[in-house]
Amino acid sequence: MYFMKRAKREGGGEVEGRQAEDQQRPSDLILQRPGLRDDPRTDGRRLRSQRMASTGSGFRIQGDDNLQSMLVGTVMRKVKSRTWKKQRYFKLQDDCMTIWYQSKKAGNAYSTFSVGDVEAIREGHQSEVLLTIADEFPAERCFTVVFRGRRGNLDLVAESAEEAQTWITGMKKLIESLENMGEREKLDQWIGDWFKKADKNNDGRMNFKEVRDLLKMMNVDMNEHHAHQLFTTADKSESGTLEDDEFVLFYKMLTQREDVLTVFQKFSSDGQKLSQSDLEDFLREEQLEDNNIQQYAKHLIECYEPSDAAKLMNAMTFDGFLMYLGSSEGSIFNPQRRGVFMDMSQPLCHYFISSSHNTYLMEDQLRGQSSVEGYIRALSRGCRCVEVDCWDGANGEPIVYHGHTFTSKILFKDVVNAVGNYAFKVSEYPVILSIENHCSIEQQKVMAQHLNHILGDKLLKSTLDGKAPVGLPSPEDLKGKILLKAKKIGGLEENFNGMAEDSMTGEVSDEDEAAEMEEDNLHRDSVRRLLKKSKQRLSKELSDCVVYCKSIHFSSFKHSRIHSKFYEVASFTESKARKHLRETGVEFVHHNSRQLTRVYPSGFRTDSSNFNPQEMWNAGCQIVALNFQTAGEGMDLNDGLFSQNGSCGYVMKPNFMRVTEKRFDPETPEKREGYQPVVFTVQVISGQQLPKVNIKEDSIVDPLVRVEIHGVPADQSKQETRYIENNGFNPVWYDTLRFKIHTPELAMVRFVVEDYDKTSKNDFVGQYTLPLSCMQQGYRHIHLLSKDGTSIPPSSLFVHIRITELE
Repeated sequence: MYFMKRAKREGGGEVEGRQAEDQQRPSDLILQRPGLRDDPRTDGRRLRSQRMASTGSGFRIQGDDNLQSMLVGTVMRKVKSRTWKKQRYFKLQDDCMTIWYQSKKAGNAYSTFSVGDVEAIREGHQSEVLLTIADEFPAERCFTVVFRGRRGNLDLVAESAEEAQTWITGMKKLIESLENMGEREKLDQWIGDWFKKADKNNDGRMNFKEVRDLLKMMNVDMNEHHAHQLFTTADKSESGTLEDDEFVLFYKMLTQREDVLTVFQKFSSDGQKLSQSDLEDFLREEQLEDNNIQQYAKHLIECYEPSDAAKLMNAMTFDGFLMYLGSSEGSIFNPQRRGVFMDMSQPLCHYFISSSHNTYLMEDQLRGQSSVEGYIRALSRGCRCVEVDCWDGANGEPIVYHGHTFTSKILFKDVVNAVGNYAFKVSEYPVILSIENHCSIEQQKVMAQHLNHILGDKLLKSTLDGKAPVGLPSPEDLKGKILLKAKKIGGLEENFNGMAEDSMTGEVSDEDEAAEMEEDNLHRDSVRRLLKKSKQRLSKELSDCVVYCKSIHFSSFKHSRIHSKFYEVASFTESKARKHLRETGVEFVHHNSRQLTRVYPSGFRTDSSNFNPQEMWNAGCQIVALNFQTAGEGMDLNDGLFSQNGSCGYVMKPNFMRVTEKRFDPETPEKREGYQPVVFTVQVISGQQLPKVNIKEDSIVDPLVRVEIHGVPADQSKQETRYIENNGFNPVWYDTLRFKIHTPELAMVRFVVEDYDKTSKNDFVGQYTLPLSCMQQGYRHIHLLSKDGTSIPPSSLFVHIRITELE
């Protein structure tokens, strides 16, 4: 395995590899002792105490007062509500990767969570729960632990500001160290975690029964005789147990990558290493790299080759080759498309915009909890359009919740605060606040006051140059600005002519989801009364906050072509959008080349499920609003599309969807000017350390891989490999799947791993979704994500990719 070779000491006692002596990781302490290969015996307790001296990323704990204090532990209050505040003893475990805390809950004496599960630490009163006790505990003693995925936050109050700061600083350091880990270190960490799980009596060694149990936990069903052979070979000390380094050797034998070795040997002149020339051949012929290959080969050797001796020869060993293939440069996603690489100076309507629906909801649309956390999480994922449903609240304060349901309520001003604080933390490009306004004139004025007071200069209050505009500005022009999408009295022109009406006479047709649902009900024969469009009076103060995104009622594409203004935004339910797409797809695409369109899920999706956003992107709809709180295919596609271009929340539409003179019909892509279909071929070679999905001890995954193409209707397609029985650890397929793709510019590819079940629905194991245009060709690893879209290292697929033009 690649982390073995880097450890060997030579002649003068210098440690090979890039890690300096003061940057050793726990695994280095195992692997970098003299004579390791000859005599691996060691003392488990000594190793564990050595491990305390460093963490996974290589920085020292000794001398770090915060981490030392965390290792000792602290009593803090865990807070769930104003009335639920209980003391718990929190302690950082010796592995510096796990937080342990004692709970008095029946049958659960203690709980733990991994630092790897923590996304962020928020200081002060930043959660609803901590805001409720702000009068009781000062902000400097409070902080929130935010977990990845959809797990609830942990709100804590320390005994003093100093103790709070100790944990805040220490946790941030640990999180940063984990994020800076390379693939090798992550794998070392993963092996160490498994060793700890299997070492039931904590003596730093494992007998064969513990190893056999470990294999089951690791998702591998191995022949007992074969497993015992490996065990005996790894047991160099002949003690009948495996100690730390012997276990690493056992793991190395268990995870022999024959699939990668075959590729390595095909290009190696001597079967032992890749010379620079061999590596250049591989990069040119298989990886289809074409830019300065000589320089690139040197860079890869410098970056990934663990042996200094090999580096001096300008060569790459098998370990280095494996490290390269497991890195971001060897992954399926092209690193050059990770940063912002698109032209950001086009009008807003030329971009797909990452957009959230019912952003305030953490669960379903009927009884779910409303929370500012919804806004923070969406904005932290690069979302650039959030929805705010506003209603009259008590004490003259507008509230936000899903009207006419049992969802909880939050204050409008708290939402605006959260948006102001988090709008530009991950992307500097504009945020659109989509307001659904049900408030009285009085509370609309309060809304306007909050927007102006809290957001200040961030709120866009007038056109950029102060003149009557002729078109939408670009994301570049609007950097750092928050735009309001809402109803407006009159248009931008009247504002410049001083003709805007005042709040007493401004009447706007009420457009909201409740009205849309009633309209849909008419078609379902469940409601027989005529829908009365209510007229709602609008406050001039709130109306003045709307500049480039005026919400309007949509009549028809013909009406829009003749009468509509560039700053007017129409909203459609998914069913209406589908109807337009089906009946007048070309018109829809043309409309969206000039104006913004928002599409949102049907009100009948009470479980907050999502539609497939691809259908709407095919029509050029920019603001395709999804329930960010709901995992699944819809959010996988959204995350996949917006993972490119710096994850900034804006992705430029293909040229044929931006040019008003040309007409694109998603139903007949072959008629488009410049039509060039491609053949996408993927050979699914193998899988590595797939996560266990069934908690039953004896259950082992029977994995299959499904490759899905999402794009224009003619491109929608899926194919599967066969399933491999009882092996989620290192399954091998070598199955080839081929797809013809008519509109590659719009195609998304989703790789899904499932646990095959002949009697019921397959269980989800992991997935990875990306645009076809962001894919690297050749031999690549796909680092799988969980249902929540979070990474699950070291789970991956190894594939070979080819994209060729169809003659």
